Amino acid sequence: MQSPVTTFADLGLSDEILASLRDVGYESPTPIQEQAIPPLLEGKDVIGQAQTGSGKTAAFGLPMIQYVDPELDELQGLVLTPTRELCIQVTQALRAYAAHRGVDVVAVFGGAPIRSQQSQLRAGGQIVVGTVGRVKDLISRHVLLLHSCRFVVLDEADEMLDLGFLEDVERILALTPSSRQTALFSATMPPPIRKLAERYLYQPVTAKVQNAALTVDTVEQFALEVPAREKTERLIEILDAERPTQAIVFVRTKIRCDDLYRKLRDRGYDVRALHGDMTQGARDGVMISFKDGRLPLLVATDVASRGLDISGVSHVINYDVPTSPDVYVHRIGRTARVGRSGRAITLYEPRQRRDIEAIERHAGVKLAPWVKDAHVAPTPVRPRPRRHAKPHDSLDGDGSLRKLIISAGRAAGLEPSDIIHSITAATGLDGESVRNVRLLEQFAFVEVPEREADRVVELVSGSEVRGRRLIVEAAKG
Repeated sequence: MQSPVTTFADLGLSDEILASLRDVGYESPTPIQEQAIPPLLEGKDVIGQAQTGSGKTAAFGLPMIQYVDPELDELQGLVLTPTRELCIQVTQALRAYAAHRGVDVVAVFGGAPIRSQQSQLRAGGQIVVGTVGRVKDLISRHVLLLHSCRFVVLDEADEMLDLGFLEDVERILALTPSSRQTALFSATMPPPIRKLAERYLYQPVTAKVQNAALTVDTVEQFALEVPAREKTERLIEILDAERPTQAIVFVRTKIRCDDLYRKLRDRGYDVRALHGDMTQGARDGVMISFKDGRLPLLVATDVASRGLDISGVSHVINYDVPTSPDVYVHRIGRTARVGRSGRAITLYEPRQRRDIEAIERHAGVKLAPWVKDAHVAPTPVRPRPRRHAKPHDSLDGDGSLRKLIISAGRAAGLEPSDIIHSITAATGLDGESVRNVRLLEQFAFVEVPEREADRVVELVSGSEVRGRRLIVEAAKG
């Protein structure tokens, strides 16, 4: 009988990488690392099914760093991520893992000056971590050359699908050598991701954390009915009673984020804000402080929080009710990471009782009334399966979709996630209802359920994204 793997040395990693792992305090591999690292070191393609927080960055990052030749001044490894926040986190991790190897890791993402990223690429960059849109842009400028790229990772592929990036991912993969080694990591494996894997991975080994391990992270879930005018005071009451180690307080808009941050700061809390209108440098600073455990309290919008992978978050507080049950599951999944338990508390106004009931049906849990020192049985953070099987069908009964035209595109710095969020934030539509986002230079196409099209046109027209006021109209024909 084979003895169980208990150390990173057992996986075949080099002394240099083992030294880096000791520096960052890693003691033993997680299940996904045990399964993925050996086949990747053998040069095999790998499909890794694991959620954020399972240690997947090290699972693909350590073999990549061992594989890259620091003496060769050319791009050898590419990691594609769906969001810039995840891009930053992966880059920070890879740089720590590569500290004793002398491998240069460069991050490229939207929302930051492209010229400085071009300079970094020209100066080196044996591994590039990038968002899909910025990687595609740099390729088109002939700054990012993939002819020598031997190792490609698609990180959080299902989120790339949700954000409408899969077509661009395929275009990027088509520019890499056919002899490359490819790893695809995804929390779920919907049919389009399986097809992508079949098309671009060669006889892949599957590394899968069983569902029990994926959902052991459990959360005690509460709700508290509060009149709108009393929300801030009740939040302060909750914070004082719960005394969280680290907490994320979610709000609906950037304006509300800044407003609540100021109120909490003025009451003496050590708190920072995180939203999409902050400069990238400011956002990075907040994220690093929070990730390092130096910042106990964060007020954030949903878009800014995407990709936040912080193991020490003890509490998630929904100051504003999430725009959809899916967003609720995503938010409370920010706590109870890597086997820990956590607490989630949602404040809702009397008129929002039906929203809470929808969340309860979707999450398969009854939210207990919050009172000081209350405890309930922790529940796994996972939605109930939807009744419809096809992930790209409309939520309409008849499946009919309506194509809309939006008056801004790549030239305005937009990404598909901006379009999706502008619609869900304005209308309360489920993110899955927003389909087939297609960005052109000066405008964008998107499809929404036929019955919601007029409401989307009315509510999203006039909203502002990245400083650009949107006009939305139905496409002819």
